[in-house]
Amino acid sequence: MRLSADHIDWTVHGHRLLDGVSLAVEPGETFGLIGPNGSGKTTLLRVLAGLRKPKRGRVLIDDHPMYAMPQRDIARTIAFVEQQAETLDRIVVREAVALGRTPFLTALQPWSEHDDAIVSRALHDVGMAHLAERLWHTLSGGERQRVHIARALAQQPRILLLDEPTNHLDIRHQLSILQLVRQLPVTVVIALHDLNQAMGCDRIGVMDGGRLVDLGEPEQVLSAERLYRTFGVQVDFLVDPADRRPVMRFRNAL
Repeated sequence: MRLSADHIDWTVHGHRLLDGVSLAVEPGETFGLIGPNGSGKTTLLRVLAGLRKPKRGRVLIDDHPMYAMPQRDIARTIAFVEQQAETLDRIVVREAVALGRTPFLTALQPWSEHDDAIVSRALHDVGMAHLAERLWHTLSGGERQRVHIARALAQQPRILLLDEPTNHLDIRHQLSILQLVRQLPVTVVIALHDLNQAMGCDRIGVMDGGRLVDLGEPEQVLSAERLYRTFGVQVDFLVDPADRRPVMRFRNAL
C-alpha cells in the first residue's frame, strides 16, 4: 500500500516544524527517516499516522486523501509505534498486545480464536511470549517497547510507522526487531537514530529544520558531505568483511 505526503506544513505557536514536506513511500518499501534531534521526524510520522492534521498539504493512502477516510479504516490500515508510548498500568502483556485488535472488533464481530492466534503470534515474533501474563508496570523499558511493537503487529497493518523503535533495546533485540520489520509484507516508515541501521533501508529521507533535504538510496544519500552538513560530523567509510557492506565510523568535526 502506497503512502504519500503532499507539501505538508505543520506549525505550532508560530514555529514551523514541517515545511513543505513531500514524499512517496511505495508498497512494500522500507523507508528510513533520519535527521538531528528536533528536525521534524516525529512530527512527520504523527502526521502520516493521522494523529495530526497538517496545516497545509495532505496525506494520501493509495492516492486517497486520509482526511476523507473513516477513522476505523485508518486504524485498520496504519499502525504507529511511538518513541515513548504508554499503556494503562493494571493490565498484563497479552492484554496490551490485544489492544491492536480493537479496530477489527464490532458487535457483529466480537473477539474470537482468530484474534487470540494473532496476538500469540505477535508476542512470539518479538520474543515476549514467555511474559504474556506479566503486569505491564513490572516490565523494563526495552520490554515495554517490544510489547508496543507486538501490539502494532497484532493490528496487522498494511502500513507500519515506527519512531526510533530500537532506542530502549539491547543490541540483540535491536537487530532482531529490525530484521523482523524488514521481513514484514507491509509498507514501513521508520525513524532511526543509528545511521548504520539506516543503511539497511530501501530508501532514506533526511530531515533537517522541518524540511526533507535529501532523498534516495542509502549509498547515495549518506555521503560524507551530507553527513557533515546535516549532522556536523566527519565519517570514514569502511567495508564489513562478512558481507562487504559499507559501515560508517564517525569522527567529531569540531
